[in-house]
Amino acid sequence: MKHNSFYAMLARMKYIERWGLMRNSVRENDSEHSLDVAIIAHALAVIGNHRFGKHYDTEHVALLGIFHDCTEIITGDMPTPIKYENQELKDAYKQIEKQAAYRLLNMLPEDFREEYEPYFIARPNDKDARLLVKAADKISALIKCLEEAGNGNQEFKSAELATKSSLEALQCEEADLFIKEFLPMYRLTLDELNQ
Repeated sequence: MKHNSFYAMLARMKYIERWGLMRNSVRENDSEHSLDVAIIAHALAVIGNHRFGKHYDTEHVALLGIFHDCTEIITGDMPTPIKYENQELKDAYKQIEKQAAYRLLNMLPEDFREEYEPYFIARPNDKDARLLVKAADKISALIKCLEEAGNGNQEFKSAELATKSSLEALQCEEADLFIKEFLPMYRLTLDELNQ
């Protein structure tokens, strides 16, 4: 039965709260965040294909987004300032994430593992797709910061600045275009979006 627990484990993503060190006006869990990242990553792939002549597999990119934080079911959500404090901590956490990924994969029947492994274990030929997911993850964080500011919560001010800086450092033209053309719409109300 141990090899049939994968899907039940993934269902537990809804219990992993994000932004644990900050006061939130609206709570967010890993399940909600992963859907946002998948949608944004897919959009970035579409942008790359249609605006920059690239050839991303949009569905693959979306699935990378869905599964990008699954290891947090085992590791928990490590706050970014701690995770990236220094190279030694960063490397140690990457190793812990890799072990968690294999642990999750081992919860699948053996004949299913090959199907899921590309979403849990980074491959050299997936570098560009994973960059889109990383950018989407940061855009999702930026959207969270904007939403919190819109609710009058100033707690996310420094997180917004840090997130913008890390997005610029990625040098991802798809993310830059998304931020320019689509991010402003996230500031609108439902009525304004429907006009």
